[in-house]
Amino acid sequence: MKALALFSGGLDSMLAMKIISEQGIEVVALYMDTGFGVEPEKFETLRRRAAIAGASLKVVDIKSKYLQDVLFSPKFGYGKQFNPCIDCHGYMFRVALNMLNDENANFIITGEVLGQRPMSQRKEALNQVRKLADDEEDLILRPMCAKLLEPTKPEREGWVDRSKLLDFSGRDRKPQLALAKSLNWQDFATPGGGCLLTIESFAVKIKDYLNYDKDMNDTDVAWLKLGRHLRLKNGSKMIIGRDEADNNALLATPNPKFHQIKLPDNIVGAISFIDKTADRADLEFALRLALAYTRADKNKSVNVSVGDENFSVLPFENKAIAQEFLIK
Repeated sequence: MKALALFSGGLDSMLAMKIISEQGIEVVALYMDTGFGVEPEKFETLRRRAAIAGASLKVVDIKSKYLQDVLFSPKFGYGKQFNPCIDCHGYMFRVALNMLNDENANFIITGEVLGQRPMSQRKEALNQVRKLADDEEDLILRPMCAKLLEPTKPEREGWVDRSKLLDFSGRDRKPQLALAKSLNWQDFATPGGGCLLTIESFAVKIKDYLNYDKDMNDTDVAWLKLGRHLRLKNGSKMIIGRDEADNNALLATPNPKFHQIKLPDNIVGAISFIDKTADRADLEFALRLALAYTRADKNKSVNVSVGDENFSVLPFENKAIAQEFLIK
């Protein structure tokens, strides 16, 4: 017997997998990479935590389809921020259910707890998710709260022992933490976080982006997670690296919608970009502001280039001028 687990990386998911793996069932943890969760360098952490719970890890890249099929047109709308949780869960379950045959697996598990999240973990929402996932065979099992729900096919058929499943509910995480302590677990994520779409500061960036460009792609999403984002006076987008890591990440993932503001080699500071549709006023402002975030002499003009054009630019004396344009 084999189960595929939707694995967010959190404690609930780990506990759900442990409950099932302890019944002698092979578990494969599926981390659905939407682009809004952990960064690829964290995948090894996910692999380690899945192993603690008795599972192996498989990363499933759904970034491109997720943007078009879920994020921009959710049937059940958004949560408090830009999070289409019901549609998101339904889509992930449908992907997992479609993987059952290829993985030679029998059913799906998840770490959801009834009533923990107001939008997506109510009984009504769980039924909506099931319909979105096309779970006609009733193969989605929620070990953390199964005793509060009707038995699923894995329980009815005796694939799992229902008596060993749990009846957790509500937003209090103390029961999960107590269970983790009883297992002597110390390596697990702090409960409650994870998806960038639920964070207001990030949701604001997405909404701003879509006001000006409906064609968001994987690279755009990656860039939204990097640097300072500014919307200039005439609508142009500017991005300024926050630190060396930001600078390197932006350079490593070129975005064809932007020009890099190229500075002389002897000038140290943040790397900046301006979108290719910028008008002259926004472009000239961006050049001066880009230099304000460097160690360039603020009293001397500097030769910079953007695309095929060269400019002689006097830096702004103070980068505080950026504050009114920051997207936050």
